Amino acid sequence: MKVEQSIFDTDGGWRTLPDSDAVNEPQLVLHFGAKELLATPYYYDILRNSYPKAHIVGCSTAGEIIDRDVHDNTAVACAVEFDSTRVRVSSRRMEQVVDSFYAGVELGSELAEEDLRCVMVISDGIQVNGSELVRGLTSAVGGDIPVTGGLAGDADRFESTLVSCNAPAEAGCVAAIGLYGSSVSVGHGSVGGWDAFGPERTITKSEGNVLFELDGKPALDLYKRYLGDEAANLPGSALLFPLMVRAENSDEIGLVRTVLGIDEAQKSMTFAGDLPQGHKAQLMRANFERLIDGAGEAARIAGARGLTGRKLAVLISCVGRKMVLGQRTSEEVEAVAELLGQQVCQFGYYSYGEISPHVRLGSCELHNQTMTITVLAEDAD
Repeated sequence: MKVEQSIFDTDGGWRTLPDSDAVNEPQLVLHFGAKELLATPYYYDILRNSYPKAHIVGCSTAGEIIDRDVHDNTAVACAVEFDSTRVRVSSRRMEQVVDSFYAGVELGSELAEEDLRCVMVISDGIQVNGSELVRGLTSAVGGDIPVTGGLAGDADRFESTLVSCNAPAEAGCVAAIGLYGSSVSVGHGSVGGWDAFGPERTITKSEGNVLFELDGKPALDLYKRYLGDEAANLPGSALLFPLMVRAENSDEIGLVRTVLGIDEAQKSMTFAGDLPQGHKAQLMRANFERLIDGAGEAARIAGARGLTGRKLAVLISCVGRKMVLGQRTSEEVEAVAELLGQQVCQFGYYSYGEISPHVRLGSCELHNQTMTITVLAEDAD
């Protein structure tokens, strides 16, 4: 496997990182960048002209990751040339399907084959219920196939996101990548690092990923009370206080949910994934050192050191972590690099949601406020 990494900015255009491999005919190009860049007419054409035979998949972001650095208002691309792994892609526009679950079912059904080893998903971050999308995918490909990836971002604006799948990027698109064959090895890890605080509350009214009431009171009022002056900056400021959601009477670690939008009239909040009625919810807040340590732990779980040869680590971290860490954001990327070891190309973006198998349960889930890592390698023939 060979990996060529590039970065684009308005000053220097596209330039290849000096330690990249020389690729001839890569089968897959991943690209992540600022929405304004992806929306320009020439952006996709440049990638297509550079890699005429590759599947090209990417999305808009809330920040770009390449090597040990974090960038804003750039684009990054990663061309992967596999030795024997086969690559297929599928996409759907949300206007073409009934809902997020059936989008996942249709994508998974197109990719499901006997030698499928993993699925990577790049999804619109506003129009899609991420947890339903993942449920649909796993129902089609089977629970033993790891599903990883993330939702697109739009900096801290939460207005619209773009996804590209062998075409210019557009809103409302979901793309899925299937990797096939016995040669490809996949590692994955996903860890948060937030601390729960305040009372645990019951979700008393919700519909899918829309939360109306906690303990019989408007959810938006609760958030505004905790945010104080920052309530004027909703929904972005709610990223500082995500919700951990778990089933009642369950000892399992809950899933963290991030706010995507608010409705002042209904006093409701829309999250990236489901908040089932009757589940327990608890507010969370940042712990700087635990966020950084959590990123390193995700790298350890992904197990790159057990894989041989050239490796690609796709890092998808939540925009909420970036907002909290501020100037220290690069420290979580550096923590991952220290744990991953040599011969690993780091590449990724800051998202509105992360997709990975649950560390304890094993089932593939939508996560929020985590650092999620997918490590790809090929076994030598």
